[in-house]
Amino acid sequence: MKHSIIVAGLLAVLTMTLSVPATAQGDDKYVGIGFIVGEPTGLDAKFFLNNENALEFGLAWSLSGQNELHLQGDYLWHRYDLIELNNGDEMPLFFGIGARFVSTEDDPGDNNDEDIFGIRFPVGLAYMFTNYPFDIFAEIVSILDFTPDSDFDLEGAIGARFWF
Repeated sequence: MKHSIIVAGLLAVLTMTLSVPATAQGDDKYVGIGFIVGEPTGLDAKFFLNNENALEFGLAWSLSGQNELHLQGDYLWHRYDLIELNNGDEMPLFFGIGARFVSTEDDPGDNNDEDIFGIRFPVGLAYMFTNYPFDIFAEIVSILDFTPDSDFDLEGAIGARFWF
């Protein structure tokens, strides 16, 4: 039941996000769908609102040996002027703020299920190809969890997206 509610909530957020009018990042690329590998590992979607601001969402699972489902969403700012490339590609630094929800399940019959809610602070670099509809990125995310208790966490991932 708990996972059904989580999936329904994720679908509602994605539907609302897709209905937001987005301006094209590079005139024709504003929706990116791909994957992240690290902690957690899973699916990634990014929606540019304009050339500098984007919404990024993740649906992932933990590789740390626990049965965890991660839902995360971030509001990102991009700085294109820090790293200049001579070939026309772009390599923006991005940073932002977001939230995460982690649904945990222990062994059946064990009452130690503890859902986690926290605030995310991602920082990373993306390499955006001018002539190809994909990008690659790496990020480090500091996290301040509030439930079930206060905790600090650090996660990292690399990923790629195909742009529509």
